[in-house]
Amino acid sequence: MARDRVISSVSAEPDKPVDAALRPEHLQDMIGQRSVLEKLHIAMSAAKQRHESIEHILLDGPPGLGKTTLANVIAREMTGKTPRITSGPSLTKQADLMALLTNLEAGDVLFIDEIHRLPTIVEEFLYPAMEDFRVDFTIEGGLSGRVVNFSLNRFTLIGATTRAGLLSNAMRDRFGHRYHLEFYSADDLTKILCRSAKLLGVAYASGALEAIASRSRGTPRVANRLLKRVRDYAQVRADGVMTRAVVDEALDIQQIDSFGLDELDRAFLTALIKVYKGGPAGIEALAATMGEERDTLEDVVEPYLLQIGFVIRTRQGRQATSEAYEHMGVKPNHERTIDDVAESSLF
Repeated sequence: MARDRVISSVSAEPDKPVDAALRPEHLQDMIGQRSVLEKLHIAMSAAKQRHESIEHILLDGPPGLGKTTLANVIAREMTGKTPRITSGPSLTKQADLMALLTNLEAGDVLFIDEIHRLPTIVEEFLYPAMEDFRVDFTIEGGLSGRVVNFSLNRFTLIGATTRAGLLSNAMRDRFGHRYHLEFYSADDLTKILCRSAKLLGVAYASGALEAIASRSRGTPRVANRLLKRVRDYAQVRADGVMTRAVVDEALDIQQIDSFGLDELDRAFLTALIKVYKGGPAGIEALAATMGEERDTLEDVVEPYLLQIGFVIRTRQGRQATSEAYEHMGVKPNHERTIDDVAESSLF
């Protein structure tokens, strides 16, 4: 069952042109992820001083945290150009990747989103390209087929994944730089919203951006999307000025609560608490109960609930915490509470 989620961290088609305009183009304009940016700055500066391409880079983390934005920034800083962009699911055969690799110029950046979804045959074809900048490509087929070795220009591959655990060790080891992007703090999100509001020409009062940031699930893409929804509401019902009260009214209409949870998040907690008595419950069982895809729950719903401490993972399955019960307004009535589980795990 598909749901149209305002707080989804997946990029929405109608918002893509606006989202692109809000993206920073230089490393110095990036906000948050300080540790990652510092390491990248050192690596890029060193590569530029040696007049070399930077080593291949793997970016992992939940959707909407800026992996694509960071790939664009790296490409601009290193080459002055945008990267060649593709995605794992679109590269179904070796020829798809061959067309990209042979058209890369020296120093170019190739960005593969959802790299964990590369078919095995394509992934293995990529190994010599990453290591030795060459590929062995089979021309024609059958008995008359022959293998031709192609030399490639030195390039930088940037791979992005929301599920680093699905990458093979062979692929992971071929990246010289591996960075994990964390959820953003409310302060960093407020700074991002301040920049976005100026670019969009949105008027706001004190406390308005902080209120949006607190409901943005630690994700810049969600923060910018909520900013646009509140802007629409302010334009129609509040003379175009965003105040704290306007933010609350606009997001109440969108059914986004004070923790940034929407209907799907609350449905997950409701199923876990009421149907499975707080857990532990397997993700397949929860997905079947809710009528949702397992990947949706694992990639979009769970990471934030884990981050804010509403859900924990145990060997037996997902378990609701006392904070989740309190937020949902439900009194724990099962015999074994989450505190009992935590205590028993110590022995």
